Amino acid sequence: MHLLPHRPVAILGAASSLGIRPYDDRPEARHLYCAPDALRRLGLADRLAADDLGDAVPADSYRDFTRPPGGVRNEREVERYSRLLADRVASGLGAGRFLLVLGGDCSIVLGSLLGAARHAARVGLAYVDGHADFATPEESLTGSAASMCLAMAVGRGESPLSTLAGPAPLVRPADVVLLGRRDEGQDYYGHDALASSGILDLPWQAVAANRDAAAAALERLERPELDGFWIHLDADVLNPSDMPAVDSPEPGGPDLERLAAIIAPMVRHPRALGLQLTIYDPALDADGECAARLVSLLESALAPGSDGGLR
Repeated sequence: MHLLPHRPVAILGAASSLGIRPYDDRPEARHLYCAPDALRRLGLADRLAADDLGDAVPADSYRDFTRPPGGVRNEREVERYSRLLADRVASGLGAGRFLLVLGGDCSIVLGSLLGAARHAARVGLAYVDGHADFATPEESLTGSAASMCLAMAVGRGESPLSTLAGPAPLVRPADVVLLGRRDEGQDYYGHDALASSGILDLPWQAVAANRDAAAAALERLERPELDGFWIHLDADVLNPSDMPAVDSPEPGGPDLERLAAIIAPMVRHPRALGLQLTIYDPALDADGECAARLVSLLESALAPGSDGGLR
């Protein structure tokens, strides 16, 4: 695999918590919308020698503190935000830049893919996450778009969010790699449908046993019929001992060093369009240690002159 020299990096904030359920102990939207600024305050743009494009448009107010029966929380607000985010992503990808999108919850992948499709007719997706996120509104326990957004991206489920790009899905199942999930036994994440979907599913157990997991993923993502690919990185893919500041931690998973080794070859691939980071919650990170670890991870993968190792 040929890796390009460092490309210019741009940062875009996607400060939305619309796609995630509220806190269990109080009627308040989760503070994932604070994550972009929490990471910026640690000097992320300078450390990456990146242009900071600011945040995409502000998200609408959180509406569905009580879940609509069998539905998606804040469905129309997530749809609106996805379309507006797509405009900013499409603009941010100009001039050959690699775009780093700081979320926010996982549902921002819909707007990211919609925007990326304006630069690449057929986009692949590396979905690095502790969960499959392949539920339909009927299957999801929470009604969070974040628990369904991979399914929505490939057109699964009866929701306007599954048809953002019209009759064709945002990404074809055959062009998707799911890496690192640890949600065994939680079939409400859509496991049965995932098994027959055509998505390359590499749960953490398989990734842990394969030191070349990134190569296995890239074998699918660098196929000639693809014009580029997007990388989704959910902070909950990390071992909770390294990253407790997430809403749904799962036991096990990679430490920071192993995750850096997995994502660096993908980030540095010439067809990589951008990466989005999601689910980090500053309200669960009183001392800021989790934010510092995430900035170190991003620096290891994206900073000029970095060899992909943690600093």
